[in-house]
Amino acid sequence: MPAKSKSAKYYRGNKKARDKKKKYDAKLNSSKEQTKKRVEANAARRKAKAAGKNIRGRDYDHATNRFVKSSVNRGRKGEGGRKKKR
Repeated sequence: MPAKSKSAKYYRGNKKARDKKKKYDAKLNSSKEQTKKRVEANAARRKAKAAGKNIRGRDYDHATNRFVKSSVNRGRKGEGGRKKKR
């Protein structure tokens, strides 16, 4: 399947940049803060599925503590594309 987004096309053609991003992502995703967020999101997802809710195509939003469309959740302005918790 061909790359669709501009960034996907960029990383496909630039090995050095792709390797740098891979290293950065690995470091970020292994941090305690990010691991905690992932665990929280996975638990919320399991709970919603067990309750019979249709959460297909949705992400758990840590800012609002509910499920929203992935395009909305990942497209927000702010730190890392997400709005900050209050």
